[in-house]
Amino acid sequence: MDVLSEAIVETPVGPLWAVASGRGLCILEFRRDDRVSLEAGRLRRWYGGAVPRREANPHLAQTRAWLASYFRGRFDELEAPPLDARGTPFELAVWRAMRAIRIGEVSTYAALASRLGVPRGARAVGAASRRNPVCLVTPCHRVVGTGGALVGYGGGLDLKRWLLEHEGAVPSLGASPAPAARAR
Repeated sequence: MDVLSEAIVETPVGPLWAVASGRGLCILEFRRDDRVSLEAGRLRRWYGGAVPRREANPHLAQTRAWLASYFRGRFDELEAPPLDARGTPFELAVWRAMRAIRIGEVSTYAALASRLGVPRGARAVGAASRRNPVCLVTPCHRVVGTGGALVGYGGGLDLKRWLLEHEGAVPSLGASPAPAARAR
C-alpha cells in the first residue's frame, strides 16, 4: 500500500488539499465537498485505500513553492513537482495534453480530442478533465468550450475566469479580487 502525506495549502483562492506519495503529487484539489468526495474515491481506487497522514513530504514542499510562485505571477520560476496522478490510459493522455497548454493560452475540449486522435471525443475529454486530480499544475482551467465559453470547472466558473485573467489568457475585466473557494 502507498504511503501518502497530506497538507492544506492556503492560497489567494482558498485552501487546497494536497496529497503526495513518495513518487510525487497525487492530488491538488479545492476543498469543496463534491471535489473532496471525488478524490477520496480516487484514493480508494488508485492508491489501495491508503489514508493520507499529516506529515512532511518533499513533494508537498515543492507544491507549496510552486503555488507561491504561481500566485505571485512569477511564471518563469515555476517548476512543477513530480506527479503521481493515476488514472486510465485515456485520462493520463488528456492530462498530459493539458500540461502542454502554456500559461496565457487556452485550448478547447474539441481541439484536445483531435490532438489525441479522437476527433469526436470532446465529451470524453471533458469527463477526463472533470477527474483531473491535480488542479492548476495540470491546467484544466485552460480548457474552454467551443467559441471560448467558460464551462466546467471544479473550482467554479468565477475562479476559472480569475485564473485565466491572472495568467493573461483573457482580457481583464478590471481589478477583481480573487474569489475565495468555499471550504466545507
